[in-house]
Amino acid sequence: MEKGKFLTPEKQITFMTSLEKTSLVEFCNRWLAAWSGNQPQTLLSFYHEEILYRDPACPKGLQGKVALAGYLEKLLAHNPNWIWELVELFPTSAGFNLKWKANIPLGHAKLPKSDSVEEIVEYGMDIVEIWDGQIVRNEVYFDRAQWISRLTYFSQNPH
Repeated sequence: MEKGKFLTPEKQITFMTSLEKTSLVEFCNRWLAAWSGNQPQTLLSFYHEEILYRDPACPKGLQGKVALAGYLEKLLAHNPNWIWELVELFPTSAGFNLKWKANIPLGHAKLPKSDSVEEIVEYGMDIVEIWDGQIVRNEVYFDRAQWISRLTYFSQNPH
């Protein structure tokens, strides 16, 4: 059966061939890897010019690649050693939703990762919509309370 041939748009969300899901997983893994290493231009290459990006620090959202670039440059510079992993991917008619895991070293963000740096683990979910092979909508959801409390601790207790 062709994709969506007998399905309403609402039901197309659950209909996807294994090849399409494999492509989405590969795309997602490349995209998540680009969040590490403080390479904002590499990460930005995944985003459409008309991107709408939201996360807990930007709840009203950032519209457009230029606005997102400024945000990502600062965010990645402060977190060059974090590592993002795909936990689960849920295909949708417009892209995918994903559950992710992030290992976030704290305290010495500018130094190479070592055993002496505390690391927290966060889990969250994203809504990702894709147009023309690029992300046009990215909404990030997670409870950042642990992260904020640890950052506050490190700012008050520098090593």
